[in-house]
Amino acid sequence: QQRHRGPGAGSNKGDKAGERPGDSPFTNAGMGSNLNLLGEIECDASIMDGKSLNFGAVGALSGIKNPVSVANRLLCEGQKGKLSAGRIPPCFLVGEGAFRWAVDHGIPACPPGFSLAAFKRNKRKLELAEKVETDLIQLKKRRQSNEKGSRVMCRTCGRPSKANDGSRGGDQIELYSLENDSGTLDTVGAVVVDQEGNVAAAVSSGGLALKHPGRVGQAALYGCGCWAENTGAHTPYSTAVSTSGCGEHLVRTILARECSCALQTEDAHQALLETMQNKFIGSPFLANEDGVLGGVIVLRSCRCSAEPELSQEKPTLLVEFLWSHTTESMCVGYMSAQDGKAKVRLEE
Repeated sequence: QQRHRGPGAGSNKGDKAGERPGDSPFTNAGMGSNLNLLGEIECDASIMDGKSLNFGAVGALSGIKNPVSVANRLLCEGQKGKLSAGRIPPCFLVGEGAFRWAVDHGIPACPPGFSLAAFKRNKRKLELAEKVETDLIQLKKRRQSNEKGSRVMCRTCGRPSKANDGSRGGDQIELYSLENDSGTLDTVGAVVVDQEGNVAAAVSSGGLALKHPGRVGQAALYGCGCWAENTGAHTPYSTAVSTSGCGEHLVRTILARECSCALQTEDAHQALLETMQNKFIGSPFLANEDGVLGGVIVLRSCRCSAEPELSQEKPTLLVEFLWSHTTESMCVGYMSAQDGKAKVRLEE
């Protein structure tokens, strides 16, 4: 790994880490994004550099293969200072304005064939979603006609529990599966630290399936989708956070920044657990929600030395990587500069 001393070095790594999954048709970001109600792709993305604390974001962006690259360019342009006539450079753009800005700054628009291929892929997603909705309605009608009472299913460690009457409840398990298949909440997130200890975070998402055109989720909003902050006078630890889940829940709790602030205590594991419990699941801003859906990945780092007065070498950089989620599952991957490939875990 090379040394990076210039501003934005960490954010460039976060940008590249966010681009790779966005190139995959299997993730809800970039070319694999969900469709809105009009059958179109609109993406949200943001990135934050922990050294400069600069931020860049785009919302409801169409026609660009990797929206996070536009967010990163906004961040970098913002570091150059004021525009002509003393104008302040933008850090957050949406819709057609974001697309035109990206093209004007050399970021290529999707080729004609790309849009067609994306439409065909997502048309299939839309058809599957409609089929799931139809099956769900039919299943509910069948249950209502066959059962006098209702039974509630829950899951523990990924396994269906017994119904209220002690049975395994055949249709209830199927119903749970269908409801969750229709509510997939994918987001691509990345948190990075370079050799100098600079952190950055990025997030990119196609948003909810069948969302209203123009809807902007947490992936584009400051303090909600990602947060990165280097060690400072009041922050003994450098932190980088990226969130995933139901955008409306994450926006109303500003979860990314809440996690970063909480992780300035010594016990990172306990701090993250309490934040998810008190600031998200138990948040008064989500008191009327039936289920609170979200997840976070967190990177925390600090410099330490056993005997700093006697040591002539730079203190060791210690890095912690944590994650937490309230959803049924969450996939995470991580690697260091010494690793040949990433380690991947599917948490259930």
